[in-house]
Amino acid sequence: MISLDTDVMIDILRDYPPAIDWLRSLSDEIIALPGFVVMELIQGCNSKAEQQLLSTRLKAYTIYWPSHSDCNKAIETFSQFYFSHQIGIIDSLIGQLAISYNLPLHIFNKKHYDPIPELMTRQPYSKS
Repeated sequence: MISLDTDVMIDILRDYPPAIDWLRSLSDEIIALPGFVVMELIQGCNSKAEQQLLSTRLKAYTIYWPSHSDCNKAIETFSQFYFSHQIGIIDSLIGQLAISYNLPLHIFNKKHYDPIPELMTRQPYSKS
């Protein structure tokens, strides 16, 4: 299973060639999206029609959510790093979720997640 952050999904949804090539290279791998990533994607829609198109395209992906324990750990991380690193609430939750599932988080905005201990991150493809 592979976990994707919002920036990677945006590239996929925009049919950015390096993202699509990378996605195709995964063959039968399950692509998992934190529910918070889906919510951020919905927030980026400009109309109900865009939101409906997004919902259709996201049916190909597995959506996963944190447990109560994951949320408590995300609070600890957020509390520890909010003032020192300006970590975001959603980033804390997405990061903890990847840790909980022992998945690397495929991202480009690495600095959003740098302070989260134990989080493995990967850049999935090169951007030109």
